[in-house]
Amino acid sequence: MLRWMIVIFLALVILSWLTPWLNKLGFGQLPGDFRFKLFGRLWYLPFASTVLLSFIASLISMWV
Repeated sequence: MLRWMIVIFLALVILSWLTPWLNKLGFGQLPGDFRFKLFGRLWYLPFASTVLLSFIASLISMWV
């Protein structure tokens, strides 16, 4: 259990570091990614980007 928590934490840290670079490549602006303002805050739900990144990660894991 602790090992999975560490892996998830490291994955979130790496993704947060890569977010500006991924935005330059177009992730976050796909048709299934939603941005809306609610209660004075900007909310972001990247559904399409998440599916695409998961697909790429599964291809890499099958290839390696």
